[in-house]
Amino acid sequence: MDFDQILAKCGDFNRYQFMILALFGFINIIVSMHYFTQTVISFVPDHWCYHEKLVNMTYKEIADIYSKFDNPSCTRLADIDGPNVTVSTQECERWIYNYDFGYRSMNTELNWVCDSAYKARIGQSLFFIGSVVGTLFYGLLSDKIGRVPALILSNFCGFAGDFSTIFTKSVATFTLCRFISGLAADTNFYLMYIIVLEYIRPSMRTLGLNMAVGLFYCLGLVFTPWLAVWAGHWQIYLACTSLPILLVVLFYFVVQESAQWLVTRNDIDGAIMRLKRVARFNGCHVTQADFDEFRRHCQMTREMQGGDDKKHATLLDMFKTPRMRKNTLILFFKSMVITLCYDAVSRNVEGMGISPFIMFSLSALAVLPSSILLVLLQDRIGRKGMASGSLLVGGLFTVAAGIAIAYQQHSHNAILLACLTIAVRFGVAISYESGSQYATELIPTCVRGQGVAAVHVAGFAASFLAPYILWLGTFFKAAPSIILGVLFFAGSFVCLLLPETLNRSLPTTIEEGEVFGKGERMFDFPCLQHHDDDDSDSEMEKYKRKHSLIDAKQQVESGNYNKRKQSLIDADREEQALKDAKH
Repeated sequence: MDFDQILAKCGDFNRYQFMILALFGFINIIVSMHYFTQTVISFVPDHWCYHEKLVNMTYKEIADIYSKFDNPSCTRLADIDGPNVTVSTQECERWIYNYDFGYRSMNTELNWVCDSAYKARIGQSLFFIGSVVGTLFYGLLSDKIGRVPALILSNFCGFAGDFSTIFTKSVATFTLCRFISGLAADTNFYLMYIIVLEYIRPSMRTLGLNMAVGLFYCLGLVFTPWLAVWAGHWQIYLACTSLPILLVVLFYFVVQESAQWLVTRNDIDGAIMRLKRVARFNGCHVTQADFDEFRRHCQMTREMQGGDDKKHATLLDMFKTPRMRKNTLILFFKSMVITLCYDAVSRNVEGMGISPFIMFSLSALAVLPSSILLVLLQDRIGRKGMASGSLLVGGLFTVAAGIAIAYQQHSHNAILLACLTIAVRFGVAISYESGSQYATELIPTCVRGQGVAAVHVAGFAASFLAPYILWLGTFFKAAPSIILGVLFFAGSFVCLLLPETLNRSLPTTIEEGEVFGKGERMFDFPCLQHHDDDDSDSEMEKYKRKHSLIDAKQQVESGNYNKRKQSLIDADREEQALKDAKH
């Protein structure tokens, strides 16, 4: 009895699964606020250099006076005499801000604008550097001490970084706090994602995971800018977003450690203890004989793979065999494409005449429809088809948005650009959500934590190229959209080289990962196959059956014939039944 079978007896879509999906929804809200905190506290409204004669003027009158200058926000005036103004040679030291909805950001309070605008960007850069370091560290840690402790430590790190940012006044302390906050980025999401995926029925993973992301992440994104407006000040806003993170500590008492991970660490007793808790929570009665059968299966699998003397798998083991190496590199490339394009698209539509609070919420609206579309289509066309198709659609929308921006560079149509931006976010959101599930399912359990971490790190590393791609637009306006479109299309193509994971028993070891989906062709999609012709998972199943049969025969040869004779008979019957079913 393998893990999926024993989990079905304990309940694989019952009360416990509903509870962890709800907690995963809470994590999505926390993550959405945490990730975009850097953006919200750095909002810079329209601003102009201070002059005593501007104090009693309206913002429109001030904007009209400064409109004749190339850099109105940073031009200091020496004197104002009606329509005649004199420019000062001195730098601005004080500004007049037209606050959006009355919200006072960190940049406006510390006057980090004009020549000091770089200070906030340094903090943002350190946040992403921290995310690279943290993703690697907590990914490795999750495969050492467990998913739940690593999840709690990661979120606590995010709380410490965000809350300490409230008290910063200098660039040095600000960048340090943002680095600490960045250490939590992404691991505070995907570790819970892994836990939910491993405890939920395979056929319900798409519905449960993507609807949780679609509903709660979208809710968090829409709510985040208006929380800042309600708070009215960046420090109050940071306190409101960071304090709820402490509730994640309570997960230790209600979320069970990954039983699959415990099996890979040879802690079968620990895995069975967690499964018993799940069964008790779900109100399911599972006999001790069932758990004993699961224990025997785990022990047989462990002995087949080298017993207790075998070293635990590491990230490097994913590169030692040809098919695992190919799949891993494709997942890296796909993550780089999605993250880079998302970041570049976000930067490419700044300053298009819409309040950042409104644009933030409008962009967030693309998340929920993308999740609904995933739920409707991904279990029909498969993970591979969805990943490839969403990247293809994302490429088309990106090119369309880039062309529109290039042809309207002098007079932006705000409504058109907003619609195209939402369309691009829609395609990228589908790509990101489907890609997260695809990578988590494809990477073997024994290295899932560090493997998923490495995939996300590759994406973060690639995002550093976004400013340089956009810089090419100064020479040729269409250059960024062409480059991003090519990347999207390349990502769409390489996804076709990955094996399908829909309704398959996921690989738990490197050996199973190597044979997973062997023999599958590029254009093999579940929607185009008959159920009786689906042989794409046969290699891993043959691998498991072969070693189960060998182990049973070895047990007979060891002399314990009376006790283990039945295991050989059952294995032979299973083999024959599968052959008959094929015919």
